[in-house]
Amino acid sequence: MTSELAPLLDAFVNRYIEENQAQAGELPCHTFDPDWPSPCIITEAPQPGQRAHWRPVRQQPASDMFERLSEALEITLHPDIKTWYTRYWSDPIAARHPEGELTLLFCWNEEDMERLRGNLLGHIMAKDKQRQPVTLFFACTDGDEFMTLDNSNGSLWLERPGRKPIKQLASTLSEFLQQLTPLVDGEP
Repeated sequence: MTSELAPLLDAFVNRYIEENQAQAGELPCHTFDPDWPSPCIITEAPQPGQRAHWRPVRQQPASDMFERLSEALEITLHPDIKTWYTRYWSDPIAARHPEGELTLLFCWNEEDMERLRGNLLGHIMAKDKQRQPVTLFFACTDGDEFMTLDNSNGSLWLERPGRKPIKQLASTLSEFLQQLTPLVDGEP
């Protein structure tokens, strides 16, 4: 349920920042690209190509992309996926799950949110064409697998492109998030 997801996501993001500062001695870095700005960048006046420190930043106000996507598809999207993508602006975050390492997907800026909209739209249309239940991706592995949320009940699954979900990972996104350990940027 969304009401418990937001504080758990906040706690995870805080652990990620604390681990980076404790282990790496600094916040995560991102190569600054003036054509790809983000409210996450905290380095003052970074130059193009310079390493710039960043941190996840709460979206204020939260993007309305999921309302627009729901209207376009004429379906109700699960509230947990809305909370996931509209709580923070962030670069992807590496994490460890009992099943292995993965990358949690977030949006860096408004343009990235629009790219996500197009990717989710394509994914949902492919699922419909294959007569499979609607799932929504939120993380990926180094291989060809990704983690999805079943739109009908909020359960979390391991999935491969073009196939039905392989294995259930958790009953909810909140449960899944509690199984994760954030990895420091550059940590093997």
